[in-house]
Amino acid sequence: MRAMHIPDGFLDGKTAVAGTVISAGALALAMRQIRRRLTPARVPLIGLAAAFVFAAQMLNFPVYGGTSGHLIGATLAAVLLGPSAAMLVLSAVLILQCLLFNDGGVTALGANIFNMAILATGTGYGVYLAVRRIAGSSLRVQLLATAFAAWVSTVAAAIGCAGQLALSGTVAWNLALPAMTLVHLVIGIGEAFITTLVVAAIARTRPELLSESSQPNLQPQAGELVTHGLLISLGLAIFVAPMACSWPDGLEAIATRLGFEHKAAAPLFAAPLPDYVIPGLHSATVGTAIAGALGTIVAFALAYLLARWLTPAKPHTAS
Repeated sequence: MRAMHIPDGFLDGKTAVAGTVISAGALALAMRQIRRRLTPARVPLIGLAAAFVFAAQMLNFPVYGGTSGHLIGATLAAVLLGPSAAMLVLSAVLILQCLLFNDGGVTALGANIFNMAILATGTGYGVYLAVRRIAGSSLRVQLLATAFAAWVSTVAAAIGCAGQLALSGTVAWNLALPAMTLVHLVIGIGEAFITTLVVAAIARTRPELLSESSQPNLQPQAGELVTHGLLISLGLAIFVAPMACSWPDGLEAIATRLGFEHKAAAPLFAAPLPDYVIPGLHSATVGTAIAGALGTIVAFALAYLLARWLTPAKPHTAS
């Protein structure tokens, strides 16, 4: 499992159902906003964001004490696309990870979507807007706001996960909260660094993508932008992901430390590419590269098709 991807068995029935119901309601509202405001020019960017987030989430980095972390990407997607589209992007990635790779449990899917797609996105975007309204709209402020928002979003998602574990009786709140918070305070630094680096690169090369307007000028190189973005995402998945840190992630390390790792249940079904490897292929490195490439392409296609389906026939002017 990856950081905060809760497996089957960690949550009881009431918490799993509550997470599913809340996430479904939030996504319904997000899709309603997307249907009202999304323009056709933005649809490929939603697919591209999903591809990049999927690939980037494969890149575990070392934190401390044998623990690793990885990018969530909620604040990054929200800064580039807005909160509603970001929720769609993260949800598509989480659903794909669960069903294709057994990364996160099926029964915990609603809870995982709540933590990383709903809570992290909403918190991160809210902090980002608050800092910019208080401190101004210069690029320096924008980057500082991005970094702080990304860090806060990671900690918020960790607290949400700790609360779900405590509500399920998996581990006591007074143990889960400090354990999850402390490790993700550090993981959040990595989240902030990566998110800010990507936003700074975009501000330098394609500043119109950070426009406050809902319809920035993406022409005449929109196709080139998506192609280059997909190639970068595929490069991360194929060449970098196989070399990612193999240390246990935040939740896995804490489960071992606090003694509830045994509560993880076997997946409800066998995913085609469990744990990002190709069954029967002897080389784990090659298997991870192939699985990462396939996942990146599917993530793009899934998010793109969802956004295309939600796009109104006649674009509306966003407020």
